Amino acid sequence: MGFRMVLEAQPDIEVVGEASDGASALELARRTRPDVVLMDVRMPGVDGIAATADIAVELPETRVLVLTTFDLDEYAFGALRAGASGFLLKDARPEELLAAIRAVAGGDAAVSPRVTRRMIELFGAQLPGDSGDGTDAAAALTPREREILVAIGRGLSNTEIAAELFLTESTVKTHVGRVLAKLALRDQVHAVIFAYEHGLV
Repeated sequence: MGFRMVLEAQPDIEVVGEASDGASALELARRTRPDVVLMDVRMPGVDGIAATADIAVELPETRVLVLTTFDLDEYAFGALRAGASGFLLKDARPEELLAAIRAVAGGDAAVSPRVTRRMIELFGAQLPGDSGDGTDAAAALTPREREILVAIGRGLSNTEIAAELFLTESTVKTHVGRVLAKLALRDQVHAVIFAYEHGLV
């Protein structure tokens, strides 16, 4: 109810439905085709991870923003791997919630640097023992695109990447779009995962 009140007060946001479990959320998403789903990780029956995975496959245009109580919640990281585009703590301030929804709706990721670092720690322990150079996986990238991917993997925002590489933000966005397209990645969250899984960072 609190989330709904905050969201409905915004002129550019419309709440099209609420669900109490993953199965209901998936059914509601199929019917309403929302731009963004706020998904709780832990729910009765079908949990948020399974529901997120189904939405990512069935409704690729719908972005999922995962809600969790703790930033160390490994279930929430599982949801990111399942296709979620963002990660938000339930105690986030209203302006953080709104910014995250708008970022995800606009095609960006919504993961704080603190959460990105924790995600990296979790995934880092699970990485396969490959050569660590990521050559084959990232062979399609230009040197500049590879630089951008590494910067994303380090958890930098587009603004920070622009400052570090002396580029405009619009140029960075163009490069990010090409990186995601060439590597068939859903968004920047998955670029972070890719960079770590392939030893690029």
